[in-house]
Amino acid sequence: MNFNAEQFAATQKANMTAAAGLSQSVFASFERVIELNMAAGKAAVSESFSNMQAIMGAKTPQDFMAVQAALVQPAIEKSLSYGRHLTDIAKNTGTEFSKAVESKMTESEQAVKSLLESSLKNAPAGSEAAVAVLKTAIEASQNAAETLKKVVKQAADSAETSMKAATAQAEASVKAALSKSKAKA
Repeated sequence: MNFNAEQFAATQKANMTAAAGLSQSVFASFERVIELNMAAGKAAVSESFSNMQAIMGAKTPQDFMAVQAALVQPAIEKSLSYGRHLTDIAKNTGTEFSKAVESKMTESEQAVKSLLESSLKNAPAGSEAAVAVLKTAIEASQNAAETLKKVVKQAADSAETSMKAATAQAEASVKAALSKSKAKA
């Protein structure tokens, strides 16, 4: 089996289809970010007028401080929620890219393996040692690629876990600080 023009064209077509799919995925992610930003902006404008009315309704400095303190927690919670939404969008897009890259890597590995096996079958007599070395090298490279995939997945999982832990810790710290400020007021 030799790699011919038809196989090359089919491979190029498959690669273009995959690239088009990834482009659509990126644009869909941008759309989700824009929608999130539009919703957040619209809510912020509406809430700022409501918050201003509440502040203007304060009769005493204590009322003013109480209104301000009451506005802090919802603002922080909305900010954290916005961050979570952005993280989800990025994570989903990253997952789609990872799957596409992994799929293409697997296809490429199979194509190279098939091409080499076909070529090795037609190797001249007396080249058995060279063929064995080449097969060992191919197996070693495939094992290294699998190990690399596992390491990258573990790193991504670890980063996600760390991000969630940091977010939870930040939320806990903010809530503790708000509780202390409420207790003092």
